[in-house]
Amino acid sequence: MDLTGKKIAILATNGFEQAELEVPQERLKKAGATVDVVSLAAGEIKGWDKKDWGRPVKVDKTLDEASAADYDAIVLPGGQINPDLLRVESKALKFIKDIFDAKKIVAAVCHAPWLLIETGIAKGRKMTSFKSIKTDVANAGAKWEDAEVVVDQGVITSRNPGDLEAFCAKIVEEVKEGRHTQRSAA
Repeated sequence: MDLTGKKIAILATNGFEQAELEVPQERLKKAGATVDVVSLAAGEIKGWDKKDWGRPVKVDKTLDEASAADYDAIVLPGGQINPDLLRVESKALKFIKDIFDAKKIVAAVCHAPWLLIETGIAKGRKMTSFKSIKTDVANAGAKWEDAEVVVDQGVITSRNPGDLEAFCAKIVEEVKEGRHTQRSAA
């Protein structure tokens, strides 16, 4: 699937699960997309790799420099630290919600569905997540499913790093399809 001409934002901050940022970044670039790592501040952000701090990743744009209008999709990596830090940042939540409201693709893996809860996107949707936040997702009004990838009108969710191949393939497929103009609000 060729994503030439498509732009995808990966929104993350320190503590992102290493593979959940790097694998989608690599797969989406390989498919031809332009991929920007967007974060709260310029410079680098540091990942979390299984049980300890991982490698730094260069930030391409800050939230102040990024606009939802510039992107066809947003990818939200998990890890426990990253989405917990982002869900209290109003600029991050607005960026996610603006992409969603423009009927573009929103993809979240592991603990990143916390961001879909915080923005109100989770309510009324079929979703999955890391098993430890299953109750959070259900309490937010989503129908939680135990599957490697769940898609509901352009909102893509996966459980953990073991699901990344299916997650990335689904992102490519959904971005190729384009906007979800029939997407309903919950």
